[in-house]
Amino acid sequence: MSFDGIFTHAMVRELKDQLVTGRISKIHQPYDHEVVLVIRARGKNQRLLLSAHPSYARIQLTEIAYTNPDNPPNFVMMLRKHLEGAILEDIHQVENDRVVHFTFSKRDELGDLQDIVLIVELMGRHSTIVLLNQQTGKILDAIKHVGHSQNTYRSILPGSEYIEPPKQSQLDPFKVSKEQLFTLLSTADVLDGRYLQQQFQGFGRDTAEELAVRLTQRPNEKIAVWSAFFSSLKEQITPTLGLKNQKEFFAPLAFETFEQSQKYATLSMLLDAFYGEKAEKDRVKQLGNELIRKVDNEIKRNQTKLAKREKTLKDSENAEDFRRDGELLTTFMTQVPRGATSVELLNYYEENAPITITLNPALTPNQNAQKYFQKYQKLKNAVKLIYDQIAEAKDEIAYLESILAQLEIAGPMDIEVIKEELVASGYLKQKRAKKNRKHAPSKPERFIASDGTEILVGKNNLQNDQLTLKQARKSDIWLHAKNIPGSHVIIKNDQPSEETLLEAAELAAYFSKFRQSAQVPVDYVAVKHIHKPNGAKPGFVIYENQKTLFVTPEEAVIEQLRKNGTA
Repeated sequence: MSFDGIFTHAMVRELKDQLVTGRISKIHQPYDHEVVLVIRARGKNQRLLLSAHPSYARIQLTEIAYTNPDNPPNFVMMLRKHLEGAILEDIHQVENDRVVHFTFSKRDELGDLQDIVLIVELMGRHSTIVLLNQQTGKILDAIKHVGHSQNTYRSILPGSEYIEPPKQSQLDPFKVSKEQLFTLLSTADVLDGRYLQQQFQGFGRDTAEELAVRLTQRPNEKIAVWSAFFSSLKEQITPTLGLKNQKEFFAPLAFETFEQSQKYATLSMLLDAFYGEKAEKDRVKQLGNELIRKVDNEIKRNQTKLAKREKTLKDSENAEDFRRDGELLTTFMTQVPRGATSVELLNYYEENAPITITLNPALTPNQNAQKYFQKYQKLKNAVKLIYDQIAEAKDEIAYLESILAQLEIAGPMDIEVIKEELVASGYLKQKRAKKNRKHAPSKPERFIASDGTEILVGKNNLQNDQLTLKQARKSDIWLHAKNIPGSHVIIKNDQPSEETLLEAAELAAYFSKFRQSAQVPVDYVAVKHIHKPNGAKPGFVIYENQKTLFVTPEEAVIEQLRKNGTA
């Protein structure tokens, strides 16, 4: 379900109950499209998320942790100036549209009471958040600036007069009279979801289809069905996550069209469950794009370097041919014509069989001979180092590919740790750290197997080293996807059950580059058989005496193990 006008109506009621009369204590803008207001209300701090994301626009209370940027954006600085310490007086939905006004009161520098409105428009890619002076009707700032050249209907710029989005001509379903409702429902040629969307404000496709199904099931009781549906939205909210046609949907009620469903205590908890992973992946993409580009470029650079070194190694196989050609040219110097592009000489290394030697016409016969000796010597010298250089380039590529694999499974909180690792490894320049900025140390993720055994998973190379080399006992069992970039996994047991071993192997396969594959090979061995070579990159280890399992990672199993670990 989209965050439509019906869901907005229910969410506004929930937020009113939780937040009105609360005071803003902190304001953050962790990402480009999202603002978090920490509001002290009902005796506790609550985090109100306002999102103008083009795909995940919404308003809700959230329990998900956010990383705040070192340098606050201009918009959040304006919010802090006008709203820190302000009291939330009201939350109001404009008719049944996806536009919500948060009205605050605060005294200015002169002690005069001023009303400030924070307007959230939840309209897909046109979503925005606007800070408005209610007395003047002027925009103080907006999370997205829209000039007249981008939108001829209205500008959303500081100092501009705020113009509301175009009004909808449909009826507000919460205020429609029984007479109007009876006429519309009884005269419809086809009473389906599309018809309801055409006649009434704020119906998303899924909500409209649900109500249409209920109306057509009881054709002689349409008014009663309609009234019961909207009464439930006011009095009996049942936040529900449902499955329909193999897709997940969220709704303020338990929809009859859901094939499977799970209920939540509040709408906000429902949205955390629905959007949590989706929004987190998007944030990781947003935060990690720079790192991904940097790592991709480094991989390409090392692949080019590896190709050159492998070519040099292949050429070194012909080193003796260069020496032979140089000696033949020296021996038969008088038979070599000046300015020729090639010469045919007798090869006394192969029973005087004729051999054609390529020449540079710009060089003398002696210079051509010396050129061949130089090529021979260069390749002979290079081959002494080339094997080490090839191994070094392959190790570098493997390490960088492990970073990419970690970025795919990283949460927003992990990005900073991966960035620190790249700085420590010399791939990124160290930026001046903000004073007094303290980051909580990153820890491996904890899972619990079906039989209660603890399993730990490293989510980046620094965690992998810490987990395997320092945290794990020598008798613990270590797992890793075989010859595939991925996480180190530790079973905190020296004799795990077969079920626990398979669950840990699924974790190792899931948190690897091949998480979408079937039959992923996973090595396992006691930690005492793990060694880290001197000077090796973070996360790189060697091991022996391993055994191999083949597993197919299933997300449902991973989520259950995760839930066990957080219970």
